[in-house]
Amino acid sequence: MKSLQKIKKSEIKVFKRKTFKDERGLFTKLFDLKDYFGSIPDFKVHQINHSYNYKKGIIRGLHYQLKPFAENKIISCMRGKIFDVALDLRFESSTFLKLFTFELSSENKKSILIPKGFAHGFQTLTDNVEIIYIHDKNYKKKSERTINPLDPKISIEWPLKKKIISNKDINSNFLNDSFKGILV
Repeated sequence: MKSLQKIKKSEIKVFKRKTFKDERGLFTKLFDLKDYFGSIPDFKVHQINHSYNYKKGIIRGLHYQLKPFAENKIISCMRGKIFDVALDLRFESSTFLKLFTFELSSENKKSILIPKGFAHGFQTLTDNVEIIYIHDKNYKKKSERTINPLDPKISIEWPLKKKIISNKDINSNFLNDSFKGILV
């Protein structure tokens, strides 16, 4: 995993979810504005998605939306374990086309905040994985873009050899040399 110290404070951020446990079970706080406020002050929840993945080896992504629907998102793995990736696509960013990887799981209780201008994807490392996404913009099909998760220019080292990828994702384009980034 890449070190978070090299990422600016206003960019990708990892949070440990607060969990309260007693004899009845667990209670987990997924989002608390005061915890995330310093990272993205204008974050307003517009959409919450749940992804259930039956098998290990599933790859979803790399997805992003163009301006004006570029989105900040918070990713939390509630069941199982994933290898999560964020690719910086921002025009003139100091980390342009750099890949940041994280392991998120129900055990480590980490969530990541991925700012607009990053493509996002993951691979399931266990069966029966559940992920919650919190978005500050609504999904707009016309604004959505996908980068092929097997793009050699990015060269993601997916941890599992078995790869289950949707037709949409596997048939999406590779980045070409003329790609100069996106505006957010």
